[in-house]
Amino acid sequence: MPSTLTRPAASGTDAREAVAPRRRTRIFALPEARWAAAALVLFLIALPLHLTGAPGWTWGPLFALTYATGGWEPGWAGLQALREKTLDVDLLMVVAAIGAAAIGQVLDGALLIVIFATSGALEAVATARTADSVRGLLDLAPSTATRLADDGTEETVPAQQLRVGDVVLVRPGERVGADGRVLDGASEVDQATITGEPLPVAKQEGDEVFAGTLNGTGALRVKVARDPSDSVIARIVALVEEASGTKAPTQLFIEKVEQRYSLGMVAATLALFTVPLLLGAALQPTLLRAMTFMIVASPCAVVLATMPPLLSAIANAGRHGVLVKSAVVMEQLGQIDAVALDKTGTLTEGIPYVTDLRPLAGSGLSEEELLRLAAAAEHPSEHPLARAVVDAARARDLALPVAEDFTSAPGTGVTATVGGRRVAVGSPARLLNGRTDHPAAAAAARLEDEGRTAVLVEVDGALLGVLGIADRLREEAAATVAALTGLTGAAPALVTGDNPRAAARLAHEAGITDVRAGLLPQDKVAAVRELEQAGRKVLVVGDGVNDAPALAAAHTGIAMGRAGSDLALETADAVVVRDELATIPTVVALSRQARRLVVQNLIIAAVFITGLVIWDLAGTLPLPLGVAGHEGSTVIVGLNGLRLLADAAWRRARNGR
Repeated sequence: MPSTLTRPAASGTDAREAVAPRRRTRIFALPEARWAAAALVLFLIALPLHLTGAPGWTWGPLFALTYATGGWEPGWAGLQALREKTLDVDLLMVVAAIGAAAIGQVLDGALLIVIFATSGALEAVATARTADSVRGLLDLAPSTATRLADDGTEETVPAQQLRVGDVVLVRPGERVGADGRVLDGASEVDQATITGEPLPVAKQEGDEVFAGTLNGTGALRVKVARDPSDSVIARIVALVEEASGTKAPTQLFIEKVEQRYSLGMVAATLALFTVPLLLGAALQPTLLRAMTFMIVASPCAVVLATMPPLLSAIANAGRHGVLVKSAVVMEQLGQIDAVALDKTGTLTEGIPYVTDLRPLAGSGLSEEELLRLAAAAEHPSEHPLARAVVDAARARDLALPVAEDFTSAPGTGVTATVGGRRVAVGSPARLLNGRTDHPAAAAAARLEDEGRTAVLVEVDGALLGVLGIADRLREEAAATVAALTGLTGAAPALVTGDNPRAAARLAHEAGITDVRAGLLPQDKVAAVRELEQAGRKVLVVGDGVNDAPALAAAHTGIAMGRAGSDLALETADAVVVRDELATIPTVVALSRQARRLVVQNLIIAAVFITGLVIWDLAGTLPLPLGVAGHEGSTVIVGLNGLRLLADAAWRRARNGR
């Protein structure tokens, strides 16, 4: 009787190795990071001395150095902006900090400097990481290729010199040098970097291959079909760069807000100082009123109204295995209203395993005996399907006899002598030899219709059974899909490079109805843009190099961290470090909590700033009271934002409250 295997214990081995070496810019190689770190250290040394009433000579120089180290870069950038007739908030913050120090509020000014220096450093790190990831992708394509002349002689040439029509030789274990079609030869090519398929794909004459994919055990002669600059890998690089550039409009909007606020505050401060002087007011009280205005109108409370909730949510998510790369990302996560999920390595674990054992009627074999023979024959093989068969036998504690006279044919299967019997394990195309009326053909067709890979077992020339092999759906996949559906109001879409039948099977198990299979990287980007054109803010979840363009093009991208490629991890806005799929809807809900607190804090900050400014303009606001009101609003919004540090906030997000 056929059976379906229970799920074996998950292996601790990563399903796939990272495909691009890490070429990461060190954080402290960036000048912004060095200056921000220096300012923070100086501030933390001076702070306890100031608060405990130590002599001014102990903390004064430290605060002065804090101003210098943290403020010179934004100040210089602001002065350069002035040359372009623009005024940004960085320069305004430096002026406000200096103004605070001028009337004795040195601590306020130093804190303001540290906050903005740190923000600038984070932006510089994010920019460097994006550049690193694109450079790392270029390492996927080989630098040289073996070009064949018309007379059959070989010539090693730079891959960039290949042209359409050239013929290249791809030896076993080499990466394909260019997009093209196989002229002759047979092999299996690991093209997970391009299509996301978890298993190597058999290639023979007429099949298409892609630059950067890894050849298996056979040699291939490939005719170049695209210039290196137009290969799929090159287009992925271009797509990542293009999609990253589409984030500029948001930055432009922020700059417009900064410009208006900066101009308004400077104009108001100057007017508050000069107009009374022109009307005959005394210099000292006029200057005191203007400096008080600068203090109470300072956006410290506004800055802290935004950052503590988002940073607290980031810290909380990090403790639970989700790395959110910036406060901007944490805010964006709460805005998504559509989700696109990759299949292999995202909804699934990216590890093939045996799902079905189906001895044929009259074979005389039990399920265990069928599996034992197949695993013994496959044991010397390094193919992922062979490992899945061997792992299934080990999970049942089956003793495997030694295989002799082992042979392997790329894309078709293996043959070996096991216990004196000749055992062949391979694809239906090889072992059926066109016999469509054989019971094994019907059994294989049923498995393939269910989205599984069918493997036939032949003993001494007789077909005796069929194995079904499939990728492993994550246990939490269905619950995650349901939770994301509840959060966004629409079921997620499945976007995958895998074949339609396998995609449809996994989608059905996970509760997804919108299935888009057989997609190349540019097709995934097109799917994301189609959703965005419908007015949706799309979250893309993926793990491979082929997912990177979609991750960059989406409103927000999340990468699975355990087996994810370097490019996906660097391009994504957030990383699920432990591959716990269920954390994705939780972090989205946590982001929405943070955004609600941001709104609350902005209202609190606006009420305090407006009230204090009106008091200063309409009456006489004592400087100590103005400072107390300014600092009080800062403390209130800061403490309100820190509520999201508690584990209870994560539990509320997980439970949908």
